[in-house]
Amino acid sequence: MSQDSKDQEINVEELINENENSSRIRKPIGIIGVIITAIAVMMSLFHLITAGIINMNVMQHRYVHYAFAVVLVFLLYPASSKNKTIESKPSMLDWIAAILSGGSAIYLFFGYKNIVQEGNDFTALDTIMGVITIVLLLEAARRSIGYQLPVLSIAFFLYAFLGPNLPGILAHRGFEFDTLIERMYIGNDGIFGVALGVSAAYVFLFILFGAFLNGTGMSNLFTNMAIGVAGHRPGGPAKVSILGSGSLGMINGSAIANVATTGVFTIPLMQKVGYKGKFAAGVEAVASTGGQITPPIMGSAAFVMAEFLGMPYKYVMIAAIIPAILYFMSLWFMVHLQAHKRDLKGLKKNELPSVKNELKKRGHLVIPVIILLILLFADYTPIYAAFWAIVSTYVVSLLRKETRMGIRTLIDTLAEGAKGAAFIAIATAVVGIIVGVVSITGIGLQLANLILSIAQGYLLPTLILTMIACVVLGMGLPTTAAYIVAAIVATPAIIELGVDPIVAHMFVIYFASLSNITPPVALASYTGAGISGSNPTQVSWIALQLGAAGFLVPFIFTYSPELLLEGGNIFLLLLSIITAVIGIYTLSLSVIGYWKMKINIYNRILLFIGALAMMYSGILTDLLGVLILVIILGSQLKKENYIVRNNSNI
Repeated sequence: MSQDSKDQEINVEELINENENSSRIRKPIGIIGVIITAIAVMMSLFHLITAGIINMNVMQHRYVHYAFAVVLVFLLYPASSKNKTIESKPSMLDWIAAILSGGSAIYLFFGYKNIVQEGNDFTALDTIMGVITIVLLLEAARRSIGYQLPVLSIAFFLYAFLGPNLPGILAHRGFEFDTLIERMYIGNDGIFGVALGVSAAYVFLFILFGAFLNGTGMSNLFTNMAIGVAGHRPGGPAKVSILGSGSLGMINGSAIANVATTGVFTIPLMQKVGYKGKFAAGVEAVASTGGQITPPIMGSAAFVMAEFLGMPYKYVMIAAIIPAILYFMSLWFMVHLQAHKRDLKGLKKNELPSVKNELKKRGHLVIPVIILLILLFADYTPIYAAFWAIVSTYVVSLLRKETRMGIRTLIDTLAEGAKGAAFIAIATAVVGIIVGVVSITGIGLQLANLILSIAQGYLLPTLILTMIACVVLGMGLPTTAAYIVAAIVATPAIIELGVDPIVAHMFVIYFASLSNITPPVALASYTGAGISGSNPTQVSWIALQLGAAGFLVPFIFTYSPELLLEGGNIFLLLLSIITAVIGIYTLSLSVIGYWKMKINIYNRILLFIGALAMMYSGILTDLLGVLILVIILGSQLKKENYIVRNNSNI
């Protein structure tokens, strides 16, 4: 590997760390580095063993998962953002916090039978351990995620404590301090509840699976294949970004990591053919964000969604197929129109990698993904499917020298998987406090009623309010945390209006994901800006424009739930797909303002109205949208013919 390549890899890691977490992850060397790597490797091995070899009590499994995660966070993330030295060592306080926080979880592991199963009284020591767990959890979250989620969870905790003193609909009977600690510490709805359970059972394994695929060079396969297929087309590198980032995002699940991984190749390529840096970064941010809502793996929030709905993950995956296609199709329309507007050409044929050669070198790396899909659709659990997908990835990597994972690579991959999953475990644990408070106080129902009251019982205003809530909650939060909080507050209001639960949750998960490109805090956009050298705010606004049609998709499938493959009416499904495609194309024309030639502002406004009309599932609104589109495209053709005739006469 060349020195330039090494420098590039370091930059990729720095971009991920700086934008996905509040502080850069330490990378200590020497004996400290060995200890941290050993802990991370043990965490990965623990999850592999309990997934495929040894069964463990569900709650005890969560305790160990949390213990590993919180220890890694305190050792990897500095207490202060000023301490950003990449090789800095954990302080004595970091070690104490790691030991105490990990120990409080292991205390539950060994005391599980007495405290939980036999229902013995909650002792003073239990209360002390609960307080230690909550305080250190909030600190771990502050370090690894930022202050937003800890502050929100503290607000909910105070709400539960101060209930009798609150006004109006917020008032409730309140809970004693000891009772709250008990519910948050050992309750099934608290820290170690469903959210952390999903992290322990599913999310970790799929993050580890993604790490294994990256370790074998799967990202290179996707990128080179995308360049070979779309690189020569008008504005080709932008289309490469869509294909490459979308493909990698299916197995990655992290918008920011996706931008940093594929963006270092696609953004310079886009700039090479004439795209402005800020536009190129925006394309990459929107494409990478789409990975979180694209099957087969999607983002970690999708597994939480399946758990909330009480259904197998494969049904969530199936429901997400058509919306994901519509999302990426909308972005494709945007970059295609922009390429023609600016007369941007693709890459030269001799600059493109050979798809055939790439398949020969790395095509076998797709086998683990195929195995994963077969097992999921054969009704095996995601845990079982992920375990064998990981094992097969290592075995398949040995088939070719270019992809072979040696011992060092294997160790690094196991460690990176654990480090990548640690902060998600912390996020889900903190969200457990919010979920617990909502459960014991009933505030979720009150907030749902408030949303319905503001929206006057109408679906569209309710959806708009939910969208705003998701985007606001997603400012700086991991998608999973933003989804969980919004889901427990907003989805009941949507469901109350007759929307199917899977549709309501899919609506929320979409906008929790899209918060990655929504100003003022758009972390995926900021990562792209770092690569392109552009202004982060400008990139955020361009990403918002490019994702505008994608913002329409959740409204479309809410009014046309057959797009989630709910029900068996094939005719209605095909009609909904056709009108949805026409609708997002119409909105793309409105945003870019070009078809054959520049579209004037009045026609762009009409196109926007037409796109909104097709958002509803109805013959009249669909006909109105199509009519507007046909009239304006006809006028564009007429203008073009007029200009051609005049030029030929001259």
